[in-house]
Amino acid sequence: MSDKPNIVSEQQCPEHLRANRSAFAQWVGRSVLKLFGWRVEGQIPNVERVLIIGAPHTSNWDFVYAMATILGLNIRLRWLAKHTIFKPGIRWFMEWLGGIPINRSKPQDVVANVANLVERENGIVIALTPEGTRKRVDKWKTGFLRMAEAIDCTIFMIGLDFAAKRVVLGETFQPTGDHEADLAAIMEHYKRYNGKIPDRET
Repeated sequence: MSDKPNIVSEQQCPEHLRANRSAFAQWVGRSVLKLFGWRVEGQIPNVERVLIIGAPHTSNWDFVYAMATILGLNIRLRWLAKHTIFKPGIRWFMEWLGGIPINRSKPQDVVANVANLVERENGIVIALTPEGTRKRVDKWKTGFLRMAEAIDCTIFMIGLDFAAKRVVLGETFQPTGDHEADLAAIMEHYKRYNGKIPDRET
């Protein structure tokens, strides 16, 4: 019997949001999750465009499980990360995985560039970490809410639960325009998940 349904499968991603990755790439993602005892629960929403936020982000291991999930789901996803992690020699691999380097000192440029990308691509998934850092912060920045409004898309909340070794494809959230209220509701949702280093959780 196949282990795909128990770990991760491209069936958890709508067909129009799937990438054209090889079966081998999907196997690699699934195998990494299986090796460490992780699984992916839930379903990517069937919408034209979606902004995924993933939290809590407390360690570099988050990246390993996130990339394994991307490969296993075979999702056509572009993820934003600080430009300094796109090192020479591995930049091509990061971009192959969907990475987009961003300079956080120019937040307006980031929003504009993402908006232009959405206009060029029919059906797209953008992903980022709302905390913006692995370090503990008392309050998340609202940039992801402004981005969701700029590209007119639904927010989809994904949780990394290290206590249960699961990636949870959780719930959708429609921004109301009240950034403070929206941020409070989203942060409340993420209290149910346990990061690898709890002391760094908001």
